[in-house]
Amino acid sequence: MDFRMFRPINIVALGRMCWAALTVAILITVSTAEVQAQTYNVRPGDTLRIEVLEDPSLNRSVLVAPDGRISIPSAGNVQAAGQTIDSLQRVVTDRLASNFASPPNVFVSLERLYEPSTALGELATEPTISVYLVGEVGRPGVLEVPPGTNILQLFSMTGGFSNFAATKRIQLRSVDLQAGTQTIRTLNYKAIEAGGTGGLTTLRDGDIVVVPQRRLFE
Repeated sequence: MDFRMFRPINIVALGRMCWAALTVAILITVSTAEVQAQTYNVRPGDTLRIEVLEDPSLNRSVLVAPDGRISIPSAGNVQAAGQTIDSLQRVVTDRLASNFASPPNVFVSLERLYEPSTALGELATEPTISVYLVGEVGRPGVLEVPPGTNILQLFSMTGGFSNFAATKRIQLRSVDLQAGTQTIRTLNYKAIEAGGTGGLTTLRDGDIVVVPQRRLFE
């Protein structure tokens, strides 16, 4: 057999080819993710990540409330549902611009998609109700809790409050869809900690707990 027919493998060239293929695959993945972020419309229940380069104290994860809005310190309530990530980023930048000498560098990303607790066609092993946590809490989002859970038990799941939290003005919003009405009850967390009866308030499916931003001299 004439071994001259077989050429030696060029390890360097092979390595370069593999690296090039890997780079192309990464670029395709990144490009796909960017396109999805540009075309995806934010929905209620999604969790977004807000980061402000000039003021890290504003960095936070925010839940898109059932009414489609998010709450950001120094920017107030912003309509998020129905917008793309890029358009929402521009809106937040505009809202915050007056607080800086020049337009801030704001980055908005989709941290977590809203996913119903029960997959289609499956039955939950235990019944739960959906409660929305919005505002200055450690873990905003939709919590699936057992029926009969009270407000004090819910607070134990929030991951604490942010430095901006107005804990004396927490709102519990209960919506009656049939009557088309909304009941708002104001709760004082410190009074609840001290043994106030407000902590025993039983939550209902669809309740929204809003922890607002603290005012300047509050």
